[in-house]
Amino acid sequence: MAQPNHAERQAKLRTALAGASLDALLVTAMPNVRYLCGFSGSSGMLVVTHDRCVLITDFRYAVQSREQSAHAADVIIEGTSLWARLWTTLAELKVGAIGFESAHVTHADAMRFLEGGARHQWRPAVNLVEVLREQKDASEVAAIRAAVAIAERALERTIAQVRVGMTEMAIGGRLEFELREAGSEAFPFETIVASGERSALPHARCSSRAVKPGDFLLIDYGAVSDGYCSDITRTFSMGSANAEMREVYAVVREANATASGGVRAGMRGKDADALARNYIERRGLGAEFGHSLGHGIGLEVHESPRLSKAADAPLPAQSVVTIEPGVYRDGWGGVRIEDDVLLTTEGPVVLTSFTRELLEL
Repeated sequence: MAQPNHAERQAKLRTALAGASLDALLVTAMPNVRYLCGFSGSSGMLVVTHDRCVLITDFRYAVQSREQSAHAADVIIEGTSLWARLWTTLAELKVGAIGFESAHVTHADAMRFLEGGARHQWRPAVNLVEVLREQKDASEVAAIRAAVAIAERALERTIAQVRVGMTEMAIGGRLEFELREAGSEAFPFETIVASGERSALPHARCSSRAVKPGDFLLIDYGAVSDGYCSDITRTFSMGSANAEMREVYAVVREANATASGGVRAGMRGKDADALARNYIERRGLGAEFGHSLGHGIGLEVHESPRLSKAADAPLPAQSVVTIEPGVYRDGWGGVRIEDDVLLTTEGPVVLTSFTRELLEL
């Protein structure tokens, strides 16, 4: 498997720093720290200057940080206060204008800049690293492919065990067991299992409702491999589906196929969204598709780019996005079909392969 090129990622960030007239960036969002130096711990901060990269973490991660990041950063293990060590490190680096990740800094931490870091020029920076993360390199695509394979293997094993009378929580628990058995490092978000009328809730949580004959069963879940996420939704029928269920399912399936096949790198997010939305609207169900078409996935399950009615930004080549149209009818139920799609310069590559046929369990 291809290995992450942290030096190349840091070089791209340094170009962005120069463009923003910054001497350094303080990185405190842990997914961004991992992207830049490989460190996957839960506590630490990274300082990237025009010629240095310094990771500050604590004793708990002394071994891990050196194993993961010694090739990409100068690792400092601090036994008392990461913030106190940060001020010392910044003084040694002799930097002036320092960017901080404004979307990830709490008010309490911002006050630290006014106290311990008052000698420096602090400037808010927005999405400097997140923009870089939109375009996946070979190692990232491989990790997402692995996460997709794990997720699909777990779903195959789970639906073979689903029976009428099982609760949504029992099905969700079975799926999460199978995800771990298949090799998932974590659950990228709270697993959604929604049945019957509850399948009309796009972000329903698993409940104690028992699955009944004739229900839709909507399952939205993901896996994690080498830190990277997959995000998949499939909708099933418990027993034979009636004509209305088949009609709605067919609309969502065609909207999914239209968008997955038509999305292109360079296309605005709003135009990608319209591929599915316009079809659903032509079928008279536009009012029942209320959320956006999709989002980027990577080290986080929801990241840039966005595919929505308001997204003007173009979709970068080598981004991985979800395509997840849905139709939701209050008191009746809903259908969502979600796939993970890699946008190459030659066209879209659908990474998910689990059948999109309406399976009757």
